[in-house]
Amino acid sequence: MHELTRRQREILGFIRSFTQRHGVPPTVREIGGRFRVTPRAAFDHLRALEKKGALKRRLSAGRTSRVLTLADRGPLTREVPVLGRIAAGTPLLAEENREGSLPIGVEWLAGKGEEIFALRVHGESMVNAHIVEGDLVLVRRQESAEPGDIVVALLNNEATVKRFGRQGEAVLLKPEHPTMPPIVVRPGQGDFKLLGKVIGLVRGFP
Repeated sequence: MHELTRRQREILGFIRSFTQRHGVPPTVREIGGRFRVTPRAAFDHLRALEKKGALKRRLSAGRTSRVLTLADRGPLTREVPVLGRIAAGTPLLAEENREGSLPIGVEWLAGKGEEIFALRVHGESMVNAHIVEGDLVLVRRQESAEPGDIVVALLNNEATVKRFGRQGEAVLLKPEHPTMPPIVVRPGQGDFKLLGKVIGLVRGFP
């Protein structure tokens, strides 16, 4: 690894500490806010860290998606399927649902179950949980959840990421956004299926 400037060391340290606290790396905007620079300047710092070997860029799903990750990651990985939009009536991991795959360290996956998939997030409904547009959530397939879990559910043929809750017999799908109300799914109302629990997140720097 090439020698880093003082600011680059500070940014790398911020990425490490933010990831340890929140379980996800900061967005370019969050890095810019922390160091009082524009998102463009923050992105330039990330590019410099990549060129010096402190961050690694790897292919993920799709032709244009890339992921910058800390360079000191273990070499043993497992390919986790990345799903696009999921339609009702189609098996969850069917080929037509896949965008590609994502290499995840096997040590991180240990004990989390065998049937893990990734799903790309659309929209900003979970922004207060540090889940934003374009993120890949890692999901363990299961058909039940506890109140407070972040889940992926299929609602009226569309996959959605929300916090799970209950209100009597009804299911609450709660966004983490100050202006969005929860979705109430009453028994027999709508086409609802719980696909799994969110257990992690991978963020791509654009």
